[in-house]
Amino acid sequence: MGAAALRVGGVTAFTATDFPGKLAAAVFVQGCPWRCGYCHNPHLQPRGRGPLSWADVTALLVRRAGLLDGVVFSGGEPTIDPALPDAMAAVRQMGLAVGLHTACIYPRQLKEVLPLVDWVGFDIKAPFDAYQRVTGVYGSGEPARACLDLIVDSGVAHECRTTLHPTLLSESDVEGLAETLASAGVRNYALQTFRAQGCADAGLNAASGPVMGAAALERIAARFETFVLRPA
Repeated sequence: MGAAALRVGGVTAFTATDFPGKLAAAVFVQGCPWRCGYCHNPHLQPRGRGPLSWADVTALLVRRAGLLDGVVFSGGEPTIDPALPDAMAAVRQMGLAVGLHTACIYPRQLKEVLPLVDWVGFDIKAPFDAYQRVTGVYGSGEPARACLDLIVDSGVAHECRTTLHPTLLSESDVEGLAETLASAGVRNYALQTFRAQGCADAGLNAASGPVMGAAALERIAARFETFVLRPA
């Protein structure tokens, strides 16, 4: 395929928050088959002619040689793109670390790129039997569970993340999910408070509010090596 075929939807030249411990560039890859109501990048869901080419990304990385520690591939869902392995390999050849953000949609493609990845941030959106409630796609919990197992079994550094919204997840949903994740081998877990700014779903914006009580958060935190609650 070749890295040149990567469908690049955008680039952030510097980020200190998307790849733990690294000053990185973020490359946003086009395409995602899920329709999560709280998605803040819906413009990346279709795949088409992107505003940037892989050559543009490479030129950016060359200009910032010595300033960046790594590149994190985000989206959209980057594993949708068959050119992703070649793009990751090209980044590694430049001496940069590789990070990946994934919604855990494509197990086969994820398995292919995990050996190229230094860190992965992955979303587990709901209890696996309730995934359609968030993604709008029947059966979407099955590939998510398969991807979770692949990531844990790979031993790659990771952070698992779940976004909180009162109409999508209850406190008991989140506690049960946390137990499942800890039992599966997740070590680092983050709960992210729903952020209305930039969300196009008016219904979610109108109904936003707290999901978790302090006692439940303490019980969840005790299950993981690291745990964080990120505010909106």
